[in-house]
Amino acid sequence: MYAIMGITGQVGSAAAKYLLERGERVRAIVRNRSRGAAWAARGAEIAVADWSDAKALAAAFTGVEGVFVMLPANFTPDADFAEPRALIDTLTAALRKAQPPKIVALSSIGAQQERNLGLITQLHLLEQALDTLPMPRAHVRAAWFMENLRWDVPLAQFEGRLASHLQPLDRPIPMVSTDDVGRTVANTLEETWFGRRVIEVEGPRRYSPLDMAQSLAAVLEHDVETIAIPREQWATRFVDEGMPADRTAPRIAMLDGFNSGWIGFEKRSTEHVCGRIPLGYVADELVCATLDVLESAA
Repeated sequence: MYAIMGITGQVGSAAAKYLLERGERVRAIVRNRSRGAAWAARGAEIAVADWSDAKALAAAFTGVEGVFVMLPANFTPDADFAEPRALIDTLTAALRKAQPPKIVALSSIGAQQERNLGLITQLHLLEQALDTLPMPRAHVRAAWFMENLRWDVPLAQFEGRLASHLQPLDRPIPMVSTDDVGRTVANTLEETWFGRRVIEVEGPRRYSPLDMAQSLAAVLEHDVETIAIPREQWATRFVDEGMPADRTAPRIAMLDGFNSGWIGFEKRSTEHVCGRIPLGYVADELVCATLDVLESAA
């Protein structure tokens, strides 16, 4: 049996799906039992544990062949990353108590760097903490999620534009579907190893903002223009979108890291996996999902 955190999210659900399809047993870790109903119906065992409850997490991590761990998404951490640090301390304490045979953790491209990571700092801290544990562990460093494109669908659909923070517009970066990341997590959980592994995961090819616009245009069947958002407008735009004015710096630092090339794969003493799902497939799914939402609301 494998314990899966974040099973109601994209990567965790993909990992669990592949494990169940292969006949493996899965323990779904959820924060309230109602959120695990769909997984119980698929044969998963349900463990209720809040991310901040070390005792409940330790119980969920006990008696399994391996665990998949991750941090909840936090796009507005404070300057000291106090909340992620507290969750990491809780998670590490739970793992130390439970002593699972192996750990697979969701991390990010660039997490090997010690500075100028912005939001990815949380995952650098997670890697550091997990590396204090004695059991085998694998850090799955995912590229930029293709599913981030979902936020661009409405503007592309109704105004024929894609406004990009990633720049220059013709520069391709590593991107990956969450399904490919989940498959990599499932594969790794089923493997046996000793010590520390770093597995870098990207899609079948790299994509630029221009490629992103083209993928949406192909699905929407109309032109989509790509526009670079001036950096001096980023903070204002983020605040307009609902982000607290004093919490914009980490997101800006992360984007600067991608745009400068500072945030990239380590490539030294790491494993590299290229997924099979192209950006066009993800774009088609995202557009269809958006249309379904609009039709149901009409």
